[in-house]
Amino acid sequence: MTSMKAMILGCAGLTLQPWEVDFFAENQPWGFILFGRNIAGAEQLKRLTAELRASVGRDAPIFIDQEGGRVQRIKPPLAPRYPAAALFGALYARNEESGIRATWLLGRLHAFDLAPYGIDANCLPVLDVGIDGANDVIGDRAFAKNVNPVAILGKALAEGLMAGGVLPTMKHMPGHGRATADSHLHLPHVATTLDDLRQRDFVPFKALRDLPAAMTAHIVFEAIDPAAPATVSPKVISEIIRGEIGFDGLLMSDDVSMKALSGDFGGRAKNIIAAGCDLVLHCNGDRDEMIAVAENCGVLAGRGLERAECALAVRRRKDDADEQTLRAEFEALMGTAVA
Repeated sequence: MTSMKAMILGCAGLTLQPWEVDFFAENQPWGFILFGRNIAGAEQLKRLTAELRASVGRDAPIFIDQEGGRVQRIKPPLAPRYPAAALFGALYARNEESGIRATWLLGRLHAFDLAPYGIDANCLPVLDVGIDGANDVIGDRAFAKNVNPVAILGKALAEGLMAGGVLPTMKHMPGHGRATADSHLHLPHVATTLDDLRQRDFVPFKALRDLPAAMTAHIVFEAIDPAAPATVSPKVISEIIRGEIGFDGLLMSDDVSMKALSGDFGGRAKNIIAAGCDLVLHCNGDRDEMIAVAENCGVLAGRGLERAECALAVRRRKDDADEQTLRAEFEALMGTAVA
C-alpha cells in the first residue's frame, strides 16, 4: 500500500493543473477538501472529484464545508440552500421531537446532495456553544446558546450524515463559541476558567466523543495553555481532547493557513503533528505552502492511520432512504421549501 502523508489538501481551481496532478501523485495526501472556487457546475464538479482521486490512485475522502446558512460551498442549483443551525435550535426550543428530526433530515439531505458529486465527508456538526458578546464567526452556525440542544442536535446531524455514507467531522474542538476574534484573521484568546469550560464548552464534544472525526480550534485557552492555540498545544490535545473529553477518533487541524497561527508553513505543519493532531488541513491550494506542509507533516502511520481507516468505514453505512420522501418531510417540518 502506498504511504499517505498526514494531510488534507485543497486545489486551486475548477480542474487540476498538471503540477497539481504530479504533486498529489508524489506526496499522496490522505484526503482533499473543496471550496466555492472549485465549483462551477455539476459535470465539472464530478470531473474534479474524479481527477483528485485519480491523482492519488485510490478512493481518497473528499471533504467540504456544507453547513447551511452562511457556510455552504455548493449552492443552488447544484444543491438546495438550507437554513443556518440556529433555526434548528429554535425549532427544537418549540418542539424537541421536531427539532431533532429536522436536524437528522438535514444531515441525510446533505448526504443526498453530496453523493452525486463524489464528496463523502462534511465538516459538520458545529458543536460550538453560542455565547453573547462573542465574535460572530460562529454566531448562527451554532445550534444554541445552551449546552444540551447543541449536543442533542449535533448528534442528530452527525447520524443523518452517516446514514447517507458521509463522514461527519465535528468542530471546533474543544470549543470556539467564546472566541472574541475571527481565527481566520486573528488569534483569539479565551480567559474563561477551566471549570467554566468544563461546564459549557467541552460538554457537547464529550457527549459526542465517539464520533469518528473532529477538527481543532485555533484558540488559546489561557486556563489550559496560555502559550499556544489548541491546534498546536500538546497540553490541550493530550489532557483535554484525548484525556478529559475522551475523544479517540481522527483529529485534524483547522486550516493551517489561517492567520491565527504563526510561523512558516513547514513549522506550522510540524507543530500540528507534534502536538498530537493526526492530520494537517491546508485549504487554499497555494503551491509553495503545500510543498512546505508536505515536507513537514510526515507519513500517516500508527494510531493515526488506524483512526483514519476507522473514519473511512462510515462511507459503507449508506441506507436505502427515499430522497423525495425525506425532502417533503423536511420542508413540512421547517415550514418552508428549501429548493
